[in-house]
Amino acid sequence: MVPFAKSGDGGNGAVAVNDSAPRKRADARRNEATLLDAAAAAFVASGVDAPVRDIAARAGVGVGTIYRHFPTRADLIVAVYRHQVEACAQAGPTLLAASGTPYAALAQWIDLFVDFLVTKHGLAAALQSDNAAFDSLHTYFIDRLVPVCADLLNAAAADIRPDVNAFELLRGVGNLCVGAADPRYDARRMVGLLIAGLRLP
Repeated sequence: MVPFAKSGDGGNGAVAVNDSAPRKRADARRNEATLLDAAAAAFVASGVDAPVRDIAARAGVGVGTIYRHFPTRADLIVAVYRHQVEACAQAGPTLLAASGTPYAALAQWIDLFVDFLVTKHGLAAALQSDNAAFDSLHTYFIDRLVPVCADLLNAAAADIRPDVNAFELLRGVGNLCVGAADPRYDARRMVGLLIAGLRLP
């Protein structure tokens, strides 16, 4: 999208700012977010091989719009993953500002992190494929979420054990979520016990 357009003032070469460009850019970001949310919902319902027509129907757009934004399924999977990681990362400061205590913010954020982990039906397997498009996603995940978790732990330092670091905590939560597909296992309950155990008496 071009933010500047030539003015029609007799060809003097002046450049006028297109005032609608920032709004158009914001609209484009919202439209892409809508597509990614629809794709994420379809992945939860049907796995990462969900038909593109189902994703398009959820988003209220044509199939061609999906392919215009994401030419391959790998492009779409990468974008959904990054979109969800970004939403999880941005939730940290928001919860810290809105929650009654830093410990409550930490617990709520870990709950969101669990949502992220347990709803990625088929995504984990896709990310383990040999597709080069997925190579940097694990690093992206660590780089974005570990600092957010560290900030929440630091904010709640007066209320929790001092011997927990962010990477360990996220790894532990991730391990507890591995068996989430088994109906006999309640991953969220186990993670709740872990977070409760962080709190000082």
